[in-house]
Amino acid sequence: MKMARQGKINYLQPSWAADSAVCAGFTSRNGGVSRAPYNSLNLGFNTEDPRHNVEANRSSLSRSFGLPPHLLLTVQQVHGTDLLVIDQPNPDLSHFQQLSCDGIITNQPGILIGVLVADCFPVLIYDPRQHVAATIHVGWRGAAAGILGKAVRSLSQLFDSTPDTLMAGIGPGIGAHKYEVDRPVRDAFRADGQPWDELASPQGLGKWRLDLRKACFLQLLKAGLREEHIEAADECTCCHRELFFSHRRDQGKTGRQMGFMLLSSRG
Repeated sequence: MKMARQGKINYLQPSWAADSAVCAGFTSRNGGVSRAPYNSLNLGFNTEDPRHNVEANRSSLSRSFGLPPHLLLTVQQVHGTDLLVIDQPNPDLSHFQQLSCDGIITNQPGILIGVLVADCFPVLIYDPRQHVAATIHVGWRGAAAGILGKAVRSLSQLFDSTPDTLMAGIGPGIGAHKYEVDRPVRDAFRADGQPWDELASPQGLGKWRLDLRKACFLQLLKAGLREEHIEAADECTCCHRELFFSHRRDQGKTGRQMGFMLLSSRG
């Protein structure tokens, strides 16, 4: 992925979004108005950053892509597997903002959909044939429960998407070398039949280092995507303080970056 710029916003852009009918990418922490420790483009309301700062940052993001702020849509992420599907025009998106789910799927142009992260992985999926976009929040609970497989199945069932034509981008998240987990995490992955031994390396009694990026990649492959259609960012959010917020590095007192998508009106 390469860093791109739109208006005031710098973001990592998957190569498949550079010349397509969708704007897609992963924001950095830079280019906003928030002060430390939320400096500067904090897009998450679930922080102690004053709300007017977050609103200004969100407005900057949406207006950079030519949209008014009310057309930027996020939801209340709860580390589950529920997905919001928007398949018809909705002039008022405000009633969706409080829904508890961990992904948004839409075929509606002109809506900037996003998921918020600060170590979890934002995953974007685009169907270039049916012109459908999905933004998915993947933490360890969502990965253990197979949220990406569910998202691909939803695209297939609801929009007649063919998995091997889908394009995906896995955004920046915490690297395995910084992500130590314990037995409850292992047990959750094993209970759902996830390939734990491929994803984790032992670090002592009852401790493992978990590779969530690889978990996302393998789930997308298992769901039917082609390997060459999956692009992953290399950056670790915990290591790159100058670029990304990190919940673990900053002990919870941090902002949120966003994985976002915006369909054109191509139809």
